[in-house]
Amino acid sequence: MGAQWKAKHREAAANAKGRIFGKLSKEISIAARSGIDPDTNARLRLVIEQAKKASMTRETLERAIKKGAGVGADAVNYTLVKYEGFAPHQVPVIVECLTDNVNRTVSQIRVLFRKGTLGAEGSVSWDFHHYGMIEATPDSADVDAEEAAIEAGAQEVEPAEEGAFLFLTEATDLDAVCKALPGQGFTVVSAKIGYVPKNPVTLDDAEQLAEVEDFLDAIDGNDDVLNVYVGLAG
Repeated sequence: MGAQWKAKHREAAANAKGRIFGKLSKEISIAARSGIDPDTNARLRLVIEQAKKASMTRETLERAIKKGAGVGADAVNYTLVKYEGFAPHQVPVIVECLTDNVNRTVSQIRVLFRKGTLGAEGSVSWDFHHYGMIEATPDSADVDAEEAAIEAGAQEVEPAEEGAFLFLTEATDLDAVCKALPGQGFTVVSAKIGYVPKNPVTLDDAEQLAEVEDFLDAIDGNDDVLNVYVGLAG
């Protein structure tokens, strides 16, 4: 799932808290549309937990909730839009954006895709699984991730970074699996519905890989971009 790029991406993101907060704020605003009570809104609860771990201030967090809920002068109506295409060397890419101005965003995405190919809807998504994606850490060394996946109702599980595991679920089962994992000895770190490539491309040429990484970094650096899913092996 593009692990080589992800490692580089995460290192760069760690040095850009403002950008992280901006994206988390948008995710909170979108989640708050379904209710502002984290106890009854699982999606909002998980994003709030991520924001707290990133040291987002309470004031910023509350402002983001009010924006999404349409409360106060700062209320913003964000739209979730998806773009599909190819990075250099025919690496499939799905880009999810949260924007308050779709015309602005599509213009910027077209520019960013000049070194790749911006496709029509469905041009690459057929080559991705649409899954619930839950990152969770084991509470002890004794727990078995595969057994936990079966008991919690996940479809698959695979190792993630820093000792965590990625549990893959049907999109409709995301919340149920999130609630079940703590009972299996795992702490949920993040959860979202996203895309996993079916046939990731392998690039052995370092120069080609660098071109793809630069392309992805430029896209991820856009303020409206929320998630980038890449069909890149590694």
